[in-house]
Amino acid sequence: MKGLAAGIGVVFLSPILIAGTGMMLASSADAVQSNGLVSGCLSDIDSDKVAEQVTKILDGASGKDVQVEGLDLPAEQVPNAQTIVAAGLSLDVPKKGQIIALATAMQESRLRNLGYGDRDSLGLFQQRPSQGWGSAQQIRDPVYASEQFYKHLLKVDGWQQMTVTQAAQAVQKSGLPDAYAQWESLATALQSAIAKTFPGGGDTAGKDTNQSGKPSTSTTGCAPGQDGTGFGRIPEGSVPKGYSIPKDADPKARKAIEWAMHQLGTLYQWGGSCTNAHGPDPMGRCDCSSLMQQAYAHAGITLTRTTYTQVGEGKAVSPAHLKPGDLIFSRGTASRPEHVGMYMGEGLVIEAPRTTKPVRITPIKDWDILAARRVL
Repeated sequence: MKGLAAGIGVVFLSPILIAGTGMMLASSADAVQSNGLVSGCLSDIDSDKVAEQVTKILDGASGKDVQVEGLDLPAEQVPNAQTIVAAGLSLDVPKKGQIIALATAMQESRLRNLGYGDRDSLGLFQQRPSQGWGSAQQIRDPVYASEQFYKHLLKVDGWQQMTVTQAAQAVQKSGLPDAYAQWESLATALQSAIAKTFPGGGDTAGKDTNQSGKPSTSTTGCAPGQDGTGFGRIPEGSVPKGYSIPKDADPKARKAIEWAMHQLGTLYQWGGSCTNAHGPDPMGRCDCSSLMQQAYAHAGITLTRTTYTQVGEGKAVSPAHLKPGDLIFSRGTASRPEHVGMYMGEGLVIEAPRTTKPVRITPIKDWDILAARRVL
């Protein structure tokens, strides 16, 4: 498979190299937009349509006759995406790792093998010779660049439990760490379409757990609707400007969220009952699980008292498909988590974090989610 990846890289890289630096500079105006968010949200990608169009490109169709949502130059970008997926398969990288690599290359170069970039950044991933990624010639080789990205990713502890944007940032250390999330849906569609063209390439989904057996997590979509980054820094104990409980939230979830928000700014108390968080008795304040218990009690829903038991309440839901009111768990293990918060929609979570900290709202991107439960 590694030979296959290398062959793909040679086939599709050569025309770019032959054209030379002049072509690259001449096309710079339509190459890479500034590393910010794209205009419009790419969270509703039609995966079947992407697969259909990608297949046409891989079968040799002209880029003039094919349009792929989110790609401006599919005839150039799809082969580069194919190289990234092939390199991932050759290194036995799980599906999620391939999606992270594609999303990273989309953000860094728009999937183009660039001969320029910020300072000495080059190639698909805008890797820098001065930072030890390899020589300029090596970095301009899409196969080499892809393999280097994967090797760095696999060294990140717990990367499969991170969101796509967290994992990408752990490798890239970008000045815009939240920008990768916008490409996740497109990267997922590309990976799915391309992997199926390789023998066994469509069988990687089952590998997306780490050795501890924890499920990988993801928050797909554009900020602020999914990962909370669009609200910027949120002062502890405050409601971020522009947030409102989603209109389609379950009425009982709405009541629970509203009640929890009235406890914002009150100090955490381990073992506290959360029955009088604003009162003088510290034991009336909230810890993480009593905040969940009392919030839902005010909505007419009975929950048990601890995170260890709340993780068995209701039904399990995917972290990629959370609804307002869902409980999310972190720290510890999936079967015995040590912390719980409530998803509020818009990529935000309300929690009682720990001693000396107040009840607060945080972006979901800061959570390494071990489990999620819907209690309604």
